[in-house]
Amino acid sequence: MKAVRILLATGAALLTASAPALAHHAFTAEYDQTKPVSVTGTVSKVEWKNPHIWWYVDVKDETGKVITWGFSGGPPGMLMRRGITKDVLKPGDVITVSGFRAKDGSYNASGGSVVFAKDGRKVFTAGAEDTVPKN
Repeated sequence: MKAVRILLATGAALLTASAPALAHHAFTAEYDQTKPVSVTGTVSKVEWKNPHIWWYVDVKDETGKVITWGFSGGPPGMLMRRGITKDVLKPGDVITVSGFRAKDGSYNASGGSVVFAKDGRKVFTAGAEDTVPKN
């Protein structure tokens, strides 16, 4: 009986420890590789946290209405190893982001690459497993 309790406790601990890994999604689960998107706008917010960074870009549509796009990038640790720190993307920066639109049709997308209007600098912001548009 004691062995069964130990086995159940061990199994429960393993399931609990693996929950964050199960919560991580594959690129193809959320984004549509047939719908590339490229938008230019002003960074309004940056969330530098696991499992992926997110940044938000205010973009004016053809009528002048501002639409806020959300972009998912790679994990902070991976980006830092590439030399991309949390100070690279700042509110107020004018950027062009290329990625793929969310399958749900929302104004969310993968953020494969960012080009800064100020100096033309380009940074690769996608995770290692993410697909990046060919542009």
